[in-house]
Amino acid sequence: MMISIDSVSNERIKSAVKIASSNKTRRQTGMFFLEGLRLCRDAAVTGYEIDSFFVSRRAYEKFTEDADFIAEKAQHSFIVSELVENKLGVTQTSQGFYCLCRLREDFGVADIDFSGKYIALENIQDPANLGAVARTAEALGISGIIAEGGCDIYSPKAQRAAMGSLLRLPVIRCESLSDTLAFLGGNGMKLYATTPEDSAEKITLCDMTGGIVAVIGNEANGVSDEVFSLCKKVTIPMLGRAESLNASMAAAITMWEMMR
Repeated sequence: MMISIDSVSNERIKSAVKIASSNKTRRQTGMFFLEGLRLCRDAAVTGYEIDSFFVSRRAYEKFTEDADFIAEKAQHSFIVSELVENKLGVTQTSQGFYCLCRLREDFGVADIDFSGKYIALENIQDPANLGAVARTAEALGISGIIAEGGCDIYSPKAQRAAMGSLLRLPVIRCESLSDTLAFLGGNGMKLYATTPEDSAEKITLCDMTGGIVAVIGNEANGVSDEVFSLCKKVTIPMLGRAESLNASMAAAITMWEMMR
């Protein structure tokens, strides 16, 4: 049975808003926030533990079957007023579906398949870039994402940009990308790092057989010298006067070449 919530002062609503807006609170509570019918349904289908499900009255009337399906998977389910919906909604055109889900245990380096193809992200700061990389990675069949630092994969913006891919694709968080790369290289994986430098090998000429990790660097500073020292530098050939590519676009082209 769904319980009605009509007040924005309700403690569950205040907690959900705080979790949506704060990485620190997500880590403290062990929960993250999802908005939108597709993401909430993806969480239910993928097997994430849904602590709380909130649906607006208008959304329930329009998508009753979907709402009932998600509610069956949730520990607690609520129908909320328009006022509460406006408080919960992060996007301007909310669909009226919201979930608080339990964080899963992170994948570790031990989960990496040495024969797989991985995209590594070094300190990527823009959650929209992270989400776009994840979405492309899943579409192309990449084995997983390796990430050091950067934005929170559970931020609402990253989850929206990923369109559910961050709920399904293995994301290996590491404290030191250089240590992780050294370990993977020692186990036979080819290590590539992208750069706009003309002197680097064209990515179209690289050997993409076997296990590979390709590194995409920070949006402003690129790949660090420490990581470059472990990898073969590769570049995406460019015409015209553009000096570099957006991180998510560079990752997309790199992953396409890895899987081509």
